[in-house]
Amino acid sequence: MTPARRLPDGSRLYLGDGGLETTMIFERGLELPCFASFTLLDRPEGVEALRDYYRGYLGIAKRNGVGFTLDTPTWRASSDWGEQLGYSPSALADVNRRAVGLAEEIREAEETAATPICVCGTLGPRGDAYAPEELMSAGEAERYHAPQIEVFAAAGVDMVAVYTLAYAEEGVGIARAAAAAGVPAVISFTLETDGRLPSGEPLEEAIAQVDAESDGSPAYFMINCAHPSHFASVLEAPGEWKRRIGGIRANASRRSHQELDEATELDSGSPPELAGEYLSLKEALPEVRVLGGCCGTDTRHVAGICERWLADAGSS
Repeated sequence: MTPARRLPDGSRLYLGDGGLETTMIFERGLELPCFASFTLLDRPEGVEALRDYYRGYLGIAKRNGVGFTLDTPTWRASSDWGEQLGYSPSALADVNRRAVGLAEEIREAEETAATPICVCGTLGPRGDAYAPEELMSAGEAERYHAPQIEVFAAAGVDMVAVYTLAYAEEGVGIARAAAAAGVPAVISFTLETDGRLPSGEPLEEAIAQVDAESDGSPAYFMINCAHPSHFASVLEAPGEWKRRIGGIRANASRRSHQELDEATELDSGSPPELAGEYLSLKEALPEVRVLGGCCGTDTRHVAGICERWLADAGSS
């Protein structure tokens, strides 16, 4: 019998993890070809590194009595990237299933009444997250992402989430594919230093387009892979659209995407400063229910963000 889905519905705070790929490469010295963390599942030491990584964030969630979204390490596990890395379609489907299986094992061992765990099948963009060379139509995006989403749905995930999308049509396609597979979807856009998507689209318009062209099916939207200083000004203007934003997973660094791509060392910024900048977004984003990190963040950043957010709630 399939268990009831555990979704971050706004009734409590949930944490996400931090920068998985940057942690594995820069802090743990593991090789990730094409920035593909799913390849860790094919190495015993990689599987153990993933278990240890997730345990660190689950410890923060348990200490603070909040939920946790356990995102599978499958951001690159779609067909184009899989083919580039030498995975056949069947091998790629298998590694996506194994990623869900690992997440379920961790949930079985770690979940408590105070810390429910949501298993989330993670997707990424078809192309370069910062500068996609070819933009798909919504129909093309639906056809491209449907196989991975269908594997996740059959494996029993609670939801799927796509991170670092650069343009709205890909989000529309993913939302439609998830709805067809009967699984809730979260759509997360990356933003440049001007607060716009890499395509140039304003965030408000991208969210409105995805909602309009997918019958409002996404559970909520997120912002990830951008520093809060890059998009805080966008959130200053009034608008009900901001209530559709349910999560933030920001970068530790204030650098642009181009600067991060060219960097040879990890910029982890200031964890206390980042926590304060998350808190400054709280009034503008009343529906946020998931807090985590992206490039350059680790347990220090997520712990600080969580503690500051909860302390503010307790004093208000």
